[in-house]
Amino acid sequence: MLIKTRSDIEILVNRFYDKVKTDALLAPVFAHLDWPHHLPIMYNFWSSMLLGEQSYQGNPFQKHVPLPLQAQHFDQWLKLFEATVNENFQGERAQEVKDRARSIARVFQHKLGLFPAT
Repeated sequence: MLIKTRSDIEILVNRFYDKVKTDALLAPVFAHLDWPHHLPIMYNFWSSMLLGEQSYQGNPFQKHVPLPLQAQHFDQWLKLFEATVNENFQGERAQEVKDRARSIARVFQHKLGLFPAT
């Protein structure tokens, strides 16, 4: 399946966070989230990134600053995210969303001081 619509983004986000919610490493970090509130924000974020919707308003990095994140959290997040994309989608946008996720993870880790800039 190709990522073409907001509905496709919702499938991706929902299936990804279903994995996060049950992951031994990530679930405790995100246990505080109000999922009915958070998921539409993520739909907006990824729809803005991939579909040009401009529906996301916010600063995603600032939301992550207070979380007890380490490099292994980002590694696991990417592993689950990429697996979700690969299981459900193909094509240019599927590759783009994985590339963007990797880039976001690198930037966040750098800003959090979890590894030096390369």
